[in-house]
Amino acid sequence: METKTKKEKRFSLKMPDTYVLLFGILLVAAIATYLVPAGQFERIEKDGLTMVVPGTYESVESSGVGVMDILLSLQKGMVESGSIIFLVLFIGGLMEVIESTGSIKAAVMKAIDKTRGNEFILIAVITILFALGGAIGAVANSVIAFVSIGLIISKALRLDPIIAVAITFGATFAGFNVGFINPYSVGIAHKIAELPLFSGLLFRVIVFVVIVSITIWYTWRYAKKVLKDPNNSILSSAFLDDEDQDESELHTEFTNKHKGILIFVGLAFAFMVFGTIQYKWTLDHMSAYFLGVAILVGVIGKIHYNQFIVHFMRGAEKLLYGALIVGAARAILVVLEQGQVLDTIVYALSNLFTGLSPIMATMAMFVANTIISIVVPSGSGQAVLIMPIITPLADMLGVTRQVAVQTYLFGDGFTNSIIPTSGTLMASLAIAGIPYTKWFKWMFPLFLIWMVIAVITLIIGVSINWGPY
Repeated sequence: METKTKKEKRFSLKMPDTYVLLFGILLVAAIATYLVPAGQFERIEKDGLTMVVPGTYESVESSGVGVMDILLSLQKGMVESGSIIFLVLFIGGLMEVIESTGSIKAAVMKAIDKTRGNEFILIAVITILFALGGAIGAVANSVIAFVSIGLIISKALRLDPIIAVAITFGATFAGFNVGFINPYSVGIAHKIAELPLFSGLLFRVIVFVVIVSITIWYTWRYAKKVLKDPNNSILSSAFLDDEDQDESELHTEFTNKHKGILIFVGLAFAFMVFGTIQYKWTLDHMSAYFLGVAILVGVIGKIHYNQFIVHFMRGAEKLLYGALIVGAARAILVVLEQGQVLDTIVYALSNLFTGLSPIMATMAMFVANTIISIVVPSGSGQAVLIMPIITPLADMLGVTRQVAVQTYLFGDGFTNSIIPTSGTLMASLAIAGIPYTKWFKWMFPLFLIWMVIAVITLIIGVSINWGPY
């Protein structure tokens, strides 16, 4: 029996880490520089954008990359992605400093207390708060820490843990799907696509409202069934027997200091949007700005300067894994560019899509992004990997770059809610004690609704020639 167990362990399949997957793609890219013909397009500057000139592709001398080139590409990828990496790390530091003051938890608990007895209002308010957090990049991977708060809420309402994950993790990624001022997703994609930061804001806000409204309806529809009869729960009524959670946490005091910090942070994020539009801030400006905001939060929260450093570094450390994925993904493009096969890939794709209308080409890009996100679940990593390819492709297919960015956002965002390769999802389910299959059963219909909204949004975007603004 023992021998069989060892044998089963030896042959058990485990999903490779994202870095392992990216390194595998890097090796494939390196091999491709020997097998794929090298070539390049002519490029021109137009309205401040570097654009590929359709019909100018020509073959050039092939130059395959060696072992040292592969290793150097990782270093170069990190350096070239430095602005993005430090932006992610600084945001992580800022959010940890804010969380250390207890302001976010106290605000959520206050919302619970104020809406007690009106379950719909409470579910709607919490869902909107976390959706906004996802849309502005304030909450993403860090939502894992808030699932425990979701469990307290669901317990107080006599609802199952599915609701706990739905109003925290699910709501966060409902907002992340659109991410109208999310520096991790829209910010990075806009930089690569050479679009003004956070442009197309109004249209994305409208889509955000639609998606979040549908998400609230879907969550409440399920909650009502469970409230009516606990046996309607996907997890069965056993959750009612769990008395381990301490509802005394619901009475966390929401002080004037908490209010002041959250008001300041809200105004700070609003000014960030103004700064990117009015002063044309780059990602470097935003990193510096977030550092300044973190320092001021520390001052308002009366955090000792040594403790401030501890909190800021802890927050940066939490996002280090995700931040460096950006550089690892960029290394793949470094290899393809060095081997001069990136334009060949774009040329092949453009030929594949030849004859497709802009709408059908957009759908093809959306499907491609959705598939890629399964193996590259990092939003920022996928942006660095795919945007340099679909940006010139969109130019040649008559699709605006803003629409191309949205195909990436939808392709990445929606899958985060159901794919088992998403570490954030699996960690959230583990905290709530929900089997993946049960979550998939609950989430998949909503995922399909989101996909329909995405298709309609993209068709409208192509029809109105959705541009930079």
